[in-house]
Amino acid sequence: MRKLTMLKAINEALRQEMRRDPRVYVTGEDVGVFGGCFGVTAGLIEEFGPDRVRDTPITESAIVGSSVGAAATGLRPVAELMFIDFIGVTMDQIFNQAAKMRYMFGGKAKVPMVLRMPCGAGGSAAAQHSQCLEAWLMHVPGLKVVAPSMPYDAKGLLISSIRDDNPVVFIEHKFLYGAEGDVPEEPYTIPLGKADVKKEGKDVTIIATMAMVHRALEAAADLEKDGISAEVVDPRTLQPLDNETIINSIKKTHRAVIVHEAVKFAGPGAEIAAMIAEEAFDYLDAPIKRVAAPFTPVPFSPPLEKDFVPSKEKITSAVKALLQE
Repeated sequence: MRKLTMLKAINEALRQEMRRDPRVYVTGEDVGVFGGCFGVTAGLIEEFGPDRVRDTPITESAIVGSSVGAAATGLRPVAELMFIDFIGVTMDQIFNQAAKMRYMFGGKAKVPMVLRMPCGAGGSAAAQHSQCLEAWLMHVPGLKVVAPSMPYDAKGLLISSIRDDNPVVFIEHKFLYGAEGDVPEEPYTIPLGKADVKKEGKDVTIIATMAMVHRALEAAADLEKDGISAEVVDPRTLQPLDNETIINSIKKTHRAVIVHEAVKFAGPGAEIAAMIAEEAFDYLDAPIKRVAAPFTPVPFSPPLEKDFVPSKEKITSAVKALLQE
């Protein structure tokens, strides 16, 4: 099978869905001729024109607000924010409008929109362009939150998100855009709310998200050299969360380490840990551990930023400590 980067896999998903459904359009700052801040929408305007690849002013609230209105009246917008850090100025449009319309109108109003946004640290882009804020969005009833780690998942999940009749927040870790993987050329879907076991194991379950899936797989390879078999589970969708796949893994390994790049306090790992404690406490042989960023803004300093992001070494240390309890 051919290999694609995650960036090209997302681009292909957009292109194929725009060909399939004339109601799908792309909107955001510099998504047209420039091709998007990271190049994800490159080439789309040449095929679909400026009516379906719509550049906007620098106003995130207008990007999201106009998309909510367009979705409610029958179109299927895919809006791009340059960075997840900018969702603060779109709060009302996301939390109070897109997420609640279907409920408040008794199911008569649908909001089939996708809001794409890059996240993540690692490029010294400092505290306002490097955050992982998925926990904010997981907390809002009415939103679906997707967070892929592999090119294959990104394409299938994005197509599913565009076809969904509800608002979907699609989070892309910017340092995974160059990650390569097998991606079929034809369109395909991956169900939202279905986790994937990236590696089978029997001694401990590592539940990891986005870029941390890659770190967890590297840690699992090192742990194998020490005779420790780690299973790596990628939720892929954080809302709805696939409790069943996570619990089934805990029943097998009896130990859990949760890894994410968002800060530890009230991060996505807190919800996953609570769910495991509620539904699988009797299967645990040791307390649940979390490996996450410290409770601080993302540092600009490269050495501090490197220490901020959970490393392979921190994951292996957490696993080994857990196995000794």
